[in-house]
Amino acid sequence: MIHDKHLPLAGIRVLDFGHTVMGPSCAMILADLGADVLKIEPAPGGDPTRQLQGFGMGYFGYFNRNKRSLAVDLKSDAGREIARRLIKGADVLVENFAPGTMGRLGLDADTATALNPRLVYASLKGFLDGPYAHRLALDEVVQMMSGLAYMTGPSGRPLRAGTSVVDIAGGMFAVIAILAALREREATGEGQVVEAALFETTVFLMGQHLAYAAQTNEPIPPMPERVSAWAVYEPFALRDGRQIFVGITTDGHWQRFCALVGWQDMLADASLATNNGRVAARGRILPCFTCLFGSLSQDEAVALCEKARIPFAPIARPEDLFHDPHLTATGGLMPTRLPNGVETRLPRLPIHMGEADLSLRSDPPEVGADTADVLEALGYAPDAIAALAREGVVATGTAASR
Repeated sequence: MIHDKHLPLAGIRVLDFGHTVMGPSCAMILADLGADVLKIEPAPGGDPTRQLQGFGMGYFGYFNRNKRSLAVDLKSDAGREIARRLIKGADVLVENFAPGTMGRLGLDADTATALNPRLVYASLKGFLDGPYAHRLALDEVVQMMSGLAYMTGPSGRPLRAGTSVVDIAGGMFAVIAILAALREREATGEGQVVEAALFETTVFLMGQHLAYAAQTNEPIPPMPERVSAWAVYEPFALRDGRQIFVGITTDGHWQRFCALVGWQDMLADASLATNNGRVAARGRILPCFTCLFGSLSQDEAVALCEKARIPFAPIARPEDLFHDPHLTATGGLMPTRLPNGVETRLPRLPIHMGEADLSLRSDPPEVGADTADVLEALGYAPDAIAALAREGVVATGTAASR
């Protein structure tokens, strides 16, 4: 069992029926917080995301740390019996299968909560109940239908965000619901069904734009159109071919920056003294910034912005984070061994909680690494486990150790 009694969710047992990103990210957060998370994978090959290429290559290795692995064929009677036994002793069940799948397996919410009334059953879907509930959804699908892709790309070119932002955010909202349900169970003694969905998650993320739309008669422009609340809030090209994003969002930022670079005329210009005045004068302000930053290297630009104490960011690629000095100093990336043997460093949970060590306790598991141990704990004899393995009901592996 992977747990630490000093962690916030120590003692909470979670069955992770998740796949791809949304379900596994939810269960990973619970695992990082100390829950004993058992990943239920199909036997014999395991979670299909183990074999994905391209952008999917990072899914399994990132979203499945601090978990154990049970590989079982849930389409078999014996496999479903194993699942039912596990449900009886679980605190939380997480699933993000297509609508109706858990019902066809005989593991739907009604069945599971009848087996274990204290169970918190978390169903993560594309849509909450309504006219769209039967549809299949993906992160990119709901980005397109919610307006997020429209807001991300330039006019006429809707563009998905550069990571699985909705899958991950949906998993986070599911965690919030699960924690609230566990808290409520302390008072009532009963579990409940909680739901989270990709579409509704994306709509929630779009709330600020809906509030904007409610206050204007004009169509909402996409973010690349830079109809900004601030005069300087965009990337600039540097002398060495790199880019830096700069945001000047307060009068103090403006005053410090102008004083530092010697722009006394702009500093003394009363029409530029307020944010709204600077927004109205973007046409004459931005060329000055473009010229200034175009004469600087990245190191020079960073030093200037740090000295002026304004918000800024060199434009980074994902691989640049491996060498980020802040992450290196703070341990923001944890050494991790991926199932294919690659040694790397991956992000830790981005929170601190007192003295709790929310770090890596177990690398992403091999397929079925803990099958034998889990079945023994359920009362299966070694001969019975071996027979189930021969019949293809389960797959066993050598438990990984750190």
